[in-house]
Amino acid sequence: MSHEELIANHSHCLSRRRFVASAGILTAAAWLSPRHLLAEGENIVLAARKRAETASLTVQTLRGNVNALIGSGGNIAVLSGTDGKVIIDSGYATSRAKIIDALAKMHPGPIKHLVNTHWHFDHTDGNEWMHSEGATILAHENTRRHLSTTTRVEGWDFTFPPSPAGAIPTEVFDKEKTLYLNSTTIALSYYGPSHTDGDISAYFVEAEVFHTGDTWWNGHYPFIDYSTGGNIKGMIKAAEANLAKVTEKTIVIPGHGKIGGKPELTEYRDMLVTIHDRVRALKKEGKSLVEIVAAKPTALYDSKWATSFITGEVFTKLVYTGT
Repeated sequence: MSHEELIANHSHCLSRRRFVASAGILTAAAWLSPRHLLAEGENIVLAARKRAETASLTVQTLRGNVNALIGSGGNIAVLSGTDGKVIIDSGYATSRAKIIDALAKMHPGPIKHLVNTHWHFDHTDGNEWMHSEGATILAHENTRRHLSTTTRVEGWDFTFPPSPAGAIPTEVFDKEKTLYLNSTTIALSYYGPSHTDGDISAYFVEAEVFHTGDTWWNGHYPFIDYSTGGNIKGMIKAAEANLAKVTEKTIVIPGHGKIGGKPELTEYRDMLVTIHDRVRALKKEGKSLVEIVAAKPTALYDSKWATSFITGEVFTKLVYTGT
């Protein structure tokens, strides 16, 4: 294996500091500035959980008794009503007190159902305490598999131990699952491998509110977890599926970033496709990874989509790995 191929195969194992914001790490959409870089030797997963203790949590009222909680890992959706609260993703466990306070301001009723859009810790760390409050946890079968076993994410330089029994989904599905709670149809759909190999969406049909999980990062280059089955082609396929699902009226909750809609989803899809196609064309010309990075295939997008951590160079390497 050549030196360049070795770099390509391990491009998802890039500098820990440059991946700090890549998966909602350190609070949902804080996207930390350089002065917040980790101390030498500090692991980003542990730092993220610690910082969530003091991060602010924002409640956004959407439509049809659906709210969004922004500020504890991945964006959280909450459907309230007489059947109890239905929650999409549980955020960080260290945000428990703030999440409880936010939920108390909504329609009264216990947490009865929790859906995980995928297995990553910034979307599932709160599983155990929500289960202790009475929630049944539902997810794709691959999400349960990752939460049930030791799982390594090279990009974060972290090996996750199996989750506690109470944090593991007890109900799983393969392709599609429909719930009817609080007078609302909740359609759950599996994307196939994209951000991970267990990503699902949640569509609150009557309210026309759609949660994409981490298949959409509004305004930021996404992290792609090749360690657990993610890939750039799957991310593009998921973006296409999201666009096919929504209308101009649909309120869309991304995994990270601001609440948006079809125009922002379209812009995101176009960005992914363009950068993928540029990297693929350069690769077909026989360009090395170093040469492709030097060609700056993300240049036209960096001012909007790049962060201090997922720069155009980092995203180019992620795309290269799966192209």
